[in-house]
Amino acid sequence: MHVSVVGSGYVGSTIAAVFAEWGHEVTAVDVDQEIVDAINSGEAPIHEPGLDERVAEHGGGRLHATTNYDEIPETDVTFLALPTPSRADGSIDTSIIEAAAEALGEALADVDEHVAIVKSTVVPGTTRDVLAPLIRAEAGDRVSVGMNPEFQREGTAVADFLDPDKLVFGTEGHDAGVPSEEDRALAALHEVFAPLIEAEDPPIVETGLTEAEFIKYANNAFLAAKVSLINDLGNIAKEFDVDAYEIADAIGLDDRIGERFLRSGVGWGGSCFPKDVKAIIAAAQAEGYEPAVLQAAVDLNDRQPERLLELLDRHADVEDATVAVLGLSFKPGTDDVRNSRAIPVIEGLESRGANVIAYDPVAEANMREQFPDLTTADSAEAALAGADATVVVTGWDEFSALDSDAFAAMATPIVVDGRRVIDTDDLDVDGLVYDGLTW
Repeated sequence: MHVSVVGSGYVGSTIAAVFAEWGHEVTAVDVDQEIVDAINSGEAPIHEPGLDERVAEHGGGRLHATTNYDEIPETDVTFLALPTPSRADGSIDTSIIEAAAEALGEALADVDEHVAIVKSTVVPGTTRDVLAPLIRAEAGDRVSVGMNPEFQREGTAVADFLDPDKLVFGTEGHDAGVPSEEDRALAALHEVFAPLIEAEDPPIVETGLTEAEFIKYANNAFLAAKVSLINDLGNIAKEFDVDAYEIADAIGLDDRIGERFLRSGVGWGGSCFPKDVKAIIAAAQAEGYEPAVLQAAVDLNDRQPERLLELLDRHADVEDATVAVLGLSFKPGTDDVRNSRAIPVIEGLESRGANVIAYDPVAEANMREQFPDLTTADSAEAALAGADATVVVTGWDEFSALDSDAFAAMATPIVVDGRRVIDTDDLDVDGLVYDGLTW
């Protein structure tokens, strides 16, 4: 097929590159000329494992980028993969995707037939009530509209897209009871994903637009609440001098619970969990319902960075001391610092009068947008050298490989680990103080 993808962020760049790998001709549309030039030069616009080589192979060829919507009518199906950021009250701001939907409709004004698929995360009812009318204002019913939520984690987005737990195809035809063979959006989704379906045979959920939207929110809300629950249990375990990871290993054997998302620590961040949980809370409140469990999950997550700092306070007075912060991205494998737990940790250290020196393999430049004067090091070892204490905020593998010499170079080897990545069994450091957040 000839597929167009509007938006070249974490989701758009990933799906465009993989679509090209599957053999589709792909037109990527983005307003940022630098991103367009990078893709056409074979350079991935974001840091994401597995993306560089795919863009290098197809960028400027089967994967073509442009700022011009006028090329979209030449394609068969368009995926809208635009950001839907949070407003101050937690509700989502759909202005970006609304503008894209309007521009898409104008570009498709004279087509005989087209399919538009919303990939962005939007609250239930948005595709049907807001985006579809904007697309059809010029193009009319010649454009079929569908909803295909993404379930990609930053740092593993390519792998997740290639090996999904499920595919969710939401269409108007499902809502209207149209037979599958006459549902143009459904047929287009099956055709686009045919290489994946043939190779992996993932479960396919065929449903309505609003149900597809809600599945995405329910998925992320459930996982976020699960992480907050294990963090809450981990905090309690710490009070009883119990290793929460040993407890998690045991309860994870229960197939009703499962072992995934049971790593307790300093909390979740990124672009999805915080935004999506707050958005569904705000949407529920707008309907007159107070989602107490989800609000508790957010509140507990917001408290975890302060608990990490309170644990540090037990071991050191950090006023005028140098504290190394290991990890700035919200998770390993990505340079994304949106809602990173490192942000409140650094703010808390600065409010205590500490001198912060930070290190992250890929996210330092992005964190400077939050802290322009942040002192950074070229390596974890350099950050630790001479430091009075360190806190581990992101679970990068290279931190687990730090040896005794790295910690012995600290002025006082005080380590507070928020991700359980430091293995003290292999360390031989005089005076080492090691404390884990929930173990």
